[in-house]
Amino acid sequence: MKAKQDQIIGSSPALLDMMDHISRAAPLDRPMLVVGERGTGKEMIASRLHFLSNRWNKNFQKMNCAALTQTLLESELFGYEQGAFTGARGRRAGRFEAAHEGSLFLDEIGTMSQSAQEKLLRVIEYGEFERVGGTETIHVNVRVVAATNIDLPSAAAAGAFRHDLLDRLAFDVISVPPLRERAEDILVLANHFGVIMAQELEWLQFPGFTPGAVEAMEAYAWPGNIRELKNVVERAIYRAWDGEEPIKDIIFDPFESPYRPSAQSTQPTVIVQNQSSEHQVPTGPMETAETACLPSGPFSFKNEVCSHEKRLLNHALEANKFNQRATATHLGLSYDQLRHALKKHSICCS
Repeated sequence: MKAKQDQIIGSSPALLDMMDHISRAAPLDRPMLVVGERGTGKEMIASRLHFLSNRWNKNFQKMNCAALTQTLLESELFGYEQGAFTGARGRRAGRFEAAHEGSLFLDEIGTMSQSAQEKLLRVIEYGEFERVGGTETIHVNVRVVAATNIDLPSAAAAGAFRHDLLDRLAFDVISVPPLRERAEDILVLANHFGVIMAQELEWLQFPGFTPGAVEAMEAYAWPGNIRELKNVVERAIYRAWDGEEPIKDIIFDPFESPYRPSAQSTQPTVIVQNQSSEHQVPTGPMETAETACLPSGPFSFKNEVCSHEKRLLNHALEANKFNQRATATHLGLSYDQLRHALKKHSICCS
């Protein structure tokens, strides 16, 4: 049985369209390409494609192509013979052999070398390969599901990815919607992760979130998508100490602190010594027009951020003639997220 964390949760139109796409594609014994931003759950999509297919009772292997050097990646995928390289003391089967009659999920496939791409193409095309350092042809029956967060057609046009491999992988492409396009699912997911975290902390119940916390989460753009949401929710709950009151403090940036080192303070320094004293002379950049406009003395960080957000919203509204949908697109937000932001800053543009 799948763990709760492995469930695909939500009911937004974008998610339901994708789930319908998966259900139709899963029974087809063809390669699939899953495309989406970081943190959107591409591995769960691949898992669903496997377990809804006729291979559901066979092995499901997973491999992150960016986790190993290219030499080790080929050895891991195709196996190796004894003596193939220093340290190869015996024959070892690779992931393709382990996934025979099942499925193999290849994450971050855009990082794969040209040599590995050529071998992968041959396996997908003919179902055969040789182990590293071997001459015996191995025959396998494996369904490949690949995933990436880069634009593979552009990579192929630039010569970084094989066109023929892209053609074979892209029998169909499942595009995973980012969380900002699934505004209806944000609170559902937040409550889901909240319940699990509350149980881990042995709370008697999960008290939920205050309206202000909900508004803040729904107005946020979530560049890290579901993975980021999970971290934010778990951080907020553990910092609440107990489950007596609804969660109100949502910290999107854990680095936010008045004591956070500035960018300039990370620059190296040189020690200039003379007869009287030692002086530390920073070698970082001098003051620029950008830093010159910053407050010179103590200031309210939240008020400054709020003021800057309001200026950005007003500027975008004016640039788009106060058309809210055009403004949302201009800012990379959904329409609902823009509406929340306007409400948050009391900006009226009706």
